[in-house]
Amino acid sequence: MEQFTTLPLLRVHHLGVLVDDLDAAERFYSRFLGFGAGERHESPENDVRGILLDLGDSMIELFTPLTPDGRVAQALARRGPGLHHVAYEVGDVDAALELCRAAGIELIDNEARPGLHAGWRVAFLHPRSCGGVLTELVETDSPWQGTGL
Repeated sequence: MEQFTTLPLLRVHHLGVLVDDLDAAERFYSRFLGFGAGERHESPENDVRGILLDLGDSMIELFTPLTPDGRVAQALARRGPGLHHVAYEVGDVDAALELCRAAGIELIDNEARPGLHAGWRVAFLHPRSCGGVLTELVETDSPWQGTGL
């Protein structure tokens, strides 16, 4: 039996949803589903424009490509809009990447990079190593402390 060190996840941080119309998606999630309003952000280095909407301890990151020919636009053209990734919050993304390397997890990002939102450092793990799910590790400047339940 394989031995793994358990990755110290704090929580499911957010679900990333790739959209072709950010305004329409924001209206649906905010008005119909009741997610709280969020602030839009642009990240040219990640080629995305997005908004983080929250509903208590749950968040949805809606994002769309900034340019018509980048990686995100290619993903949108190839797969269409929909669930793109699951993001897990970790206390230390560098340490989490080292654990992933040691466990033989295929990395997309060999080191952390700035995320879409201020104060985030992120790294992605390849779906081939994560049960077919694109997985994001997120370190924030104010780690989640739990609800106390």
